[in-house]
This record gives sequence, structure tokens and C-alpha cells, in this order.
Amino acid sequence: MRTFLTAQWRWLAMLNYAVDSDALFPLTPPGTELDLFRGTAYVSVVGFRFLDTRVLGLPVPLHRNFDEVNLRFYVRRIGEDGAWRRGVVFVREVVPRAAIALIARTLYNEPYIALPMRHELRPPEGRSAGQIEYAWRYRNRWNTITAAIAGAPTPTAEGSFEEFITEHYWGYTRQRDGGTIEYRVEHPRWPVWRATSASLDCDVRAMYGDAFAEALTAPPRSAFVAEGSEVTVFRGRRV
Repeated sequence: MRTFLTAQWRWLAMLNYAVDSDALFPLTPPGTELDLFRGTAYVSVVGFRFLDTRVLGLPVPLHRNFDEVNLRFYVRRIGEDGAWRRGVVFVREVVPRAAIALIARTLYNEPYIALPMRHELRPPEGRSAGQIEYAWRYRNRWNTITAAIAGAPTPTAEGSFEEFITEHYWGYTRQRDGGTIEYRVEHPRWPVWRATSASLDCDVRAMYGDAFAEALTAPPRSAFVAEGSEVTVFRGRRV
């Protein structure tokens, strides 16, 4: 597989919500099925920093460092080797640069939009608590995702919910002609902080639609933060 993009994904705040599977079936790319955790479907609102971004090995001026907030859910499919490939599907992805959104929509049909964004990152230091916050402006309203953390991160345990959320290494995107693109994402295993508190302040119906209103207006089932790492995104292919 050839490399498409390299970057660092840093300070990932992940708020996770149980959702009715019926909301996800229409969005599930052909050839994949919902990946459930103990029989329940989940969506995650994830905010993070894209740093030192390079496309095909080249930095793009004024587009190397930026924020992203996305809503995603989890799928799987059996690969050619007979093993399960666990991946993510994006419902909506927000970035602050119109060129990034245009390239992602054109090349992969990913649901990107460009909006004004800002962030506030206060990592924990010693015994001092920290807070990670991302915000985006949509229809004249600032929406925010916030997670408070303290102490040191811990490795994700085998079979844990944290492992389920973070250990998906494939992306799947429905194409305009009804097909599916699959691409691989490579990064080391991330330790995480469990958030001591977390919130999503958002006009959910306007941003994500009625199907997600009930889930995303309730408190998250869990929330955690990963410091992140370097990542590699490989070129997609049709499956």
C-alpha cells in the first residue's frame, strides 16, 4: 500500500455515546457491518489536532497544522486474509480550511465541511488537572467538545471499551456510485486518560440530524483523552 498522508494526531478528546443501530444502518458502507461493543452500537465525537501534515510526502503551505472535530461510528469487514478489519465511518468531519475539505470530499467522498474553529489545550501537569477543548462555529453558534483529565494516562486493557474505541485501523467511505473505499490507518497503541468530566455543547439537530439527537443530547457513556502520535494514512482502494 502506498502512503497518502502522514501527520501527527495530538490531544484527541473522545466522547462516546450509545446509539440505536437503526440510525447507522443507512450510513453503513456496502460490504461492511456494524461493529458492536457487547451488543451495543456507539458513535464518538472526537476533537484533535492535525500537526505536520504532509500529502504524498509534501507539506502544504498554510495547511500543516489545524483542528478537526468529527462524528464517527464503527464497522468491520472480513479482509482477503480472512481476518476481521475493524474500521470507522465518518458522519461529519469539521476542519477550518476549505481546501482540506474540498480535497477530502473530491478524492474520498468524505463528509468534510470547513468552519471557523479554535481550541484550548491545558494538559495535566503533576497533580494539576488539565482540560482539552475544541470549538467550531456553525450557523452563528459556537459548539464545543470538552474533556477534563488528571494524573497520568494508562494503557488500554485487552477487551476494554477504550481499546474498542481507539483500536480501529481502517476507514470506510461510501462512494457516490454506491461502492465503498477502504483505507488503512497506522499508528501505535495509545494510552488514555479517562475523563473526570466531559461535555458536548452543540446544536445536534442542526449539525448531525434528527437521527442522532437523542443519543448526543444525553451524557456520554464514557469519555477519554489520548495524547496521540504520528499516523500514516494509506491510499484507499475499492472493495
